[in-house]
Amino acid sequence: MSARRRSTAAALLTLAVATATLAGCAAKKDDKAGGADAVKINATDTACEVSKTSFPAGHVVLDISNKGGKTTEVYVYGAGDKIVTERENIGPGTKATINAEIKAGSYEIACKPGMVGDGIRQKITVTGEGATAAAAADPRLTAAVDAYRTYAQQQADATIPAVEAFAAAIKAGDVEKAKSLYAPSRTGWERTEPVAESFGDVDPKTDTREDKLEAGQEWTGWHKLEKSLWADAKIGDDEKKLADQLVNDLKDWQKKIPEAEITATSMANGAKELLDEVATNKITGEEDRYSHTDLADFQANVEGAQKAYELLKPVAAEKDPELSKTLDSEFTAIQALLAKYKQADGTFTSYDKVTEAERKTFSDAVNSLGEPLSKLAAAVVVK
Repeated sequence: MSARRRSTAAALLTLAVATATLAGCAAKKDDKAGGADAVKINATDTACEVSKTSFPAGHVVLDISNKGGKTTEVYVYGAGDKIVTERENIGPGTKATINAEIKAGSYEIACKPGMVGDGIRQKITVTGEGATAAAAADPRLTAAVDAYRTYAQQQADATIPAVEAFAAAIKAGDVEKAKSLYAPSRTGWERTEPVAESFGDVDPKTDTREDKLEAGQEWTGWHKLEKSLWADAKIGDDEKKLADQLVNDLKDWQKKIPEAEITATSMANGAKELLDEVATNKITGEEDRYSHTDLADFQANVEGAQKAYELLKPVAAEKDPELSKTLDSEFTAIQALLAKYKQADGTFTSYDKVTEAERKTFSDAVNSLGEPLSKLAAAVVVK
C-alpha cells in the first residue's frame, strides 16, 4: 500500500463506497449514479477535471473517466489528507463509479496518473447538513457499529503481546524464533486493517513495503524486519531498535481505536478493501515477499471481512436476501479453500510453494467473493 492510502476509510466522515453502481436502487429518487447530479471527473495524464466544485452533503456519486494513457487513482481528501474515499487502478480508457456519504466541509479531489505522488488536485466544497445520521435510524446498525468497534479493540489488544513476543525474540538475537512469531504478530492488524489505516502515519510506520516508500520516508515496521530475518538472516542493533519502535507504534494504534469514526457503510466498504488487499498484495506474493507467509495474512483479511459482514447481515439480509445468500456461500467457499493449506501446527503452506494454477484458483475465489461484497454498502444504506 502507498503511504497516502494509510488514512483510508474512517476519519472525519461517514463513507458508503462501492465498486459498482448501487444495485437495485436505480429507480430511487436519491440514487444519482450516472445521472445529471453525479460529479463527473475526467482524469488525464496532466489534468483532473471536476464537473462540480460545490455540491450538497449526503449521498454523492463520483463518475470517473480515465482519458489518459496511464493507470490512475482518484482520491477525496479531507483535512490533513485524511482519505474520505478512493478508487485505485483505473486503467487507461476505463471508467469507475464511487458512491459515498460525505459530510459538509472542504475537501480536495486528487487524480494520480501513474498512481504516484500527491496528485493533481481540485478543491471542492460540500454544503449543508447531509444525511450522515441516517444509519442511526436503524438500531441494528448502531449495534453492529458498537460490536465492530469492540472487535477492532480486541484485535488491537491481542496484537500487543504477540508483537512484544516477536520483538523479544529479535532483541534476544533468536532469528528462528522471531521468524515463527512474525505471522502471528500480524493477525489482529490484518483483520482490522481499514481501521488501522485511518490513523494517519501509523500504517506507513508499521506495514509499508520497501518499494512503496514515499520520497523521504524512512523504512520501518514489520516488512523491514521481515527482510532482515529472511533475506539478510541477521539481527543487529538496528533491528533491535526497529523492534522496539514497532511495539511502540502499534501501542499508539491500540490507544486510538476509541477515536475511530466507524459507521455501517465504512464497515461494509472496509470489508471490500480487505478483499482488495488480498487481490492486489497477497495473491501476487508481494505482501510477505521474504517470509512467504502471505496465506496467514490472507486468512486474517478474510476473517476481518467476514466479521464486518456478519455484524451487518441482519440488515443486509432483510434488504437484499439474494446478496446475503451469495455472500454466505462465497465466504464458506473461500474459507474451505484456505483450510486446504493449513498445517497441523496452525501455520500455512509457504506461499512460494503454491503453484501458479493454485494462485489462479485463489484469485478466482477472491473475485467471486469481491463482486457481491462490493454491494454490501448499498444494502445497508438507510434511504
